[in-house]
Amino acid sequence: QVQLVESGGGLVQAGGSLRLSCATSRRTFSSYNMGWFRQAPGKEREFVAAIRWSGGIAFYADSVKGRFTISRDNAKNLMYLQMNSLKPEDTAVYYCAATYLLSDYAKSMSYNYWGQGTQVTVSS
Repeated sequence: QVQLVESGGGLVQAGGSLRLSCATSRRTFSSYNMGWFRQAPGKEREFVAAIRWSGGIAFYADSVKGRFTISRDNAKNLMYLQMNSLKPEDTAVYYCAATYLLSDYAKSMSYNYWGQGTQVTVSS
């Protein structure tokens, strides 16, 4: 079992920045591929970004490419999502997710473990 805990959400004005963190106490964190998803009210959960277990390869949704950066520190069992140039449409609950075997990084069903989510609200 992998327990994930997100933090760093909050209220920010459009154009601002936030950094989300995802922590786990799992000693084998470095073996897991990780992802960020988000869900806005009334919408389906959507892919934001993913990163391979080694940290060497990352993937982004077109809507966040160039504004968001995913990274991980395997020594600290932490994953991050740096969000810059935030827009009101980025408002959502953000979830981190983990999977040992990654098939389709953009599909939520590819991930076995999920955090409880952290709210990000971007005001215009």
